[in-house]
Parts: sequence; structure tokens; C-alpha cells
Amino acid sequence: MVTNTSGKKKTAVARATVREGEGRVRINSRPVELVDPEIARLKMLEPFRIAGDELRDDVDIDVRVNGGGFSGQADATRTAIARGLVQYFNDAELRDAYMEFDRSLLVNDVRQSESKKWGGPGARARYQKSYR
Repeated sequence: MVTNTSGKKKTAVARATVREGEGRVRINSRPVELVDPEIARLKMLEPFRIAGDELRDDVDIDVRVNGGGFSGQADATRTAIARGLVQYFNDAELRDAYMEFDRSLLVNDVRQSESKKWGGPGARARYQKSYR
């Protein structure tokens, strides 16, 4: 069985493919162990720490992630992997464990930075005006 899922954070989008395998996790065709910085790698592997590492030995996961920075990509990847594991194993207990730990493991964070508007230096700030 093959499962395709996705995750988003800010402008980063991750697409994960979960299939039967030997525990390989690849991010953009590179093993997850080579991802830098370390905090991003730890965040990407968080679904396995909650579910247990023995779950990882049964599946191979390929993730394509683009857009955003390293932190947004790590969050998007984490969501895609967690959704893929829940969908692949069809496990309600695993889903509940993820929801109890952090809802954003299964639900996309749709918050975006507010865009700049005309008449000011930022989203809400306005240029100072003079009446003389």
C-alpha cells in the first residue's frame, strides 16, 4: 500500500509518500540524517519519537519539500510524515497520540505574515504626515 499526504507551514509545502520498506526517510532525495540544522532534523523526526521507532522500521518515506525557510520546511515535513503514518497504518490510537501531543502534527498551520500595504513602511504602520 502507498499513501500520499501533504503538509504546509507558511509558504513551505511538503509532500510525503509512505510505502512498505526498511525504515528509510528521505527529504528531497537525501537521507534525513544529513539534514541541517539539527533542530530541523529533530523536528522532522518527531512523529517517530511519539509513535515509537519500531514503527519506522516498517515503512520508507520520501518527502519533497519546497518553499519557505528551514523551520517552515521542517514543520511542513513533520505534518506530512505524521499524516502519512496515520493514514498508512489506519491507527486511531496513533492519531489520538499525535492530537494530544500537538494538534499541528495533523492539522496545517494556515497563519501567514500580513503583507505590506501602500502608504506605510509595513503591514499596519503608516508614514508620518505633516499638516503644514
